[in-house]
Amino acid sequence: MAWRGVHLSQKARLSLADGQMVVDQDDGSVRLALEDLAWLVLDTPQVSLSANLLSACMEAGMVVVTTDASHLPNGILLPFHGHHRQAGMAEKQVAMTVPLKKRLWQGIVKAKIANQAAVLDRLGRDGGKVVAEMARHVGSGDPDNVEARAARQYWQCLFSDFRRDDDDDRRNKLLNYGYAVVRAIIARALAASGLLPAFGLHHASIGNAFNLADDLIEPFRPFVDRLAHAQGGGKDGDLSLAERRAMVAVLLAEVRLDGDTLTLSAAAEQMAASLVRAIVAADPCELILPAVPP
Repeated sequence: MAWRGVHLSQKARLSLADGQMVVDQDDGSVRLALEDLAWLVLDTPQVSLSANLLSACMEAGMVVVTTDASHLPNGILLPFHGHHRQAGMAEKQVAMTVPLKKRLWQGIVKAKIANQAAVLDRLGRDGGKVVAEMARHVGSGDPDNVEARAARQYWQCLFSDFRRDDDDDRRNKLLNYGYAVVRAIIARALAASGLLPAFGLHHASIGNAFNLADDLIEPFRPFVDRLAHAQGGGKDGDLSLAERRAMVAVLLAEVRLDGDTLTLSAAAEQMAASLVRAIVAADPCELILPAVPP
């Protein structure tokens, strides 16, 4: 199982040699086994790499994340083939019934709200009990939009003077950076399980190639939120290199999943595999979702 990642923020030349990624920089050269790597973040325009290496990364099942001029993630590259029964699994996914999708979404929303409450409690913020209580009222498909009501309460308790739609707020930059890398690792896990990221359970935008990833990221968001809160500081300013690296490190955060503690990256893989079981069995109880460790 791949367990490492690479975050490049300085000038580098990447190449392939003997099944390894070779990273050449001014201060030396490093070789990394492709089979150990789950993600590569290109956080600088001063990186050159060969098509041969990119192809090898895809064969190894890696996800590659690119960033824009502001160092915010703006694209991902995923393997084209990731499962020996890709077409068969895709057929089952597309054929999911609406009731099954609604039950799966119910579980996802309940897990997200429970994790939001847990984060408030872990950080010593008010409102954890109120948010946790909201999870009990999530119905199939969340027809009453409890998710949105819980979010309003949650953000008010987590940050002071905060609006989630303020793109100039440094805290939103931290959140968006972390969400983007988690979204990429979930998309990687879905592809490896033979699922099509474009076909979601709840999200259904015709212009979104990652609707399913946007469904499954929801219970992982509080892990990003907690890490963003830990960065401290005010509302103003761009993200530093240390902060960007800290947000990428969310992929190594400890997650509780089905009684075990593992990294967020590994949890995403197991969650995707459990979704396959839920789809095949038409049983929403098969889906296992992450929880904040006690």
